Amino acid sequence: MPSLSQRISASLARASRWHLGEAVVWIAALAALLFWPTRHLLLNEIAIIALFAISLDLILGYAGIVSLGHAAFLGIGAYTAGLLAKHIIGDPLIGLAASILAAAVAGFLTSFLVLRGSDLTRLMVTLGVALVFGEVANQAAWLTGGADGLQGIVIGPLVGRFEFDLFGTTAFAYSLAILFIGFLIARRIVHSPFGLSLRAIRDNPLRAAALGIPANARLVAIYTVAAAYAGAAGALLAQTNQFVSLDVFDFHRSADVLLVLVIGGTGYLYGGIIGAVLFKVLQDVLAGITPEYWHFWIGLILVLLVLVGRERLQRGIAGVVASLIPGRTGRPRATAVDAGEARP
Repeated sequence: MPSLSQRISASLARASRWHLGEAVVWIAALAALLFWPTRHLLLNEIAIIALFAISLDLILGYAGIVSLGHAAFLGIGAYTAGLLAKHIIGDPLIGLAASILAAAVAGFLTSFLVLRGSDLTRLMVTLGVALVFGEVANQAAWLTGGADGLQGIVIGPLVGRFEFDLFGTTAFAYSLAILFIGFLIARRIVHSPFGLSLRAIRDNPLRAAALGIPANARLVAIYTVAAAYAGAAGALLAQTNQFVSLDVFDFHRSADVLLVLVIGGTGYLYGGIIGAVLFKVLQDVLAGITPEYWHFWIGLILVLLVLVGRERLQRGIAGVVASLIPGRTGRPRATAVDAGEARP
């Protein structure tokens, strides 16, 4: 009879296998690149938001850390890539690597503050961190451009061959490739013993500590990784737009990505992708119908979604995903934000 560790390893191996439904998702994304050229700019935004949502899901859905200031790392990544391109070198891959490193360092240094206290304390600390970084960028106008934004960013061709065009074709291909690579890495993380230990910490930190799991070290590690992902999303945002403003640190960036996960569900990586597609398409459609009042309508829909139809929609999405991806069963895990209450 196999031992417990062998059964766990076998279970993780089964969960990490690729299934037909997952292949369909990525083939559809590639098909959009090839056959939907008029919407590449919108698709590029969706890819960036999806990467940002995966970043937040790593700490919210898998580690139970609720954040209202995740835009801090998006902004650090964006300004790092923008400043590097403006003053040193315009190679997008070098800028991406530098942004990931800068955001990871910031995430590591701030993680020790975030891990203190309850969920409410963490909410306030994460929000405060984003506000501090935003104000630093505002005060350092000589470097960041302040309220006028960082202008004059020139991004070189991707791998020395592919210029960034006005139609967003290169931008979307670039963002989609980084999203896919990031997804593969995140998928490997969550289907590893490390990811299993994160879920144990999320569900019961005291029991996890009693089992010998170094809870704080694991949370610091995943918070750093999530910050690196957000930095990558910020770099893509800066490089594909060739402009950075203080808006990247704003609260609405953190709120939007949280809403993306509310729509798509937390605790499974495709939730961020599904939520990003639905949220951005909804935003684009409503902005086309009512350019002046689309904020009202999207707010109303989201309120109704959360108060009335959230559980039904999430069960429906989870059912579709479960039918396509055998390793995914049940509805998306409800978080403290979803339930309207904090965990003990």
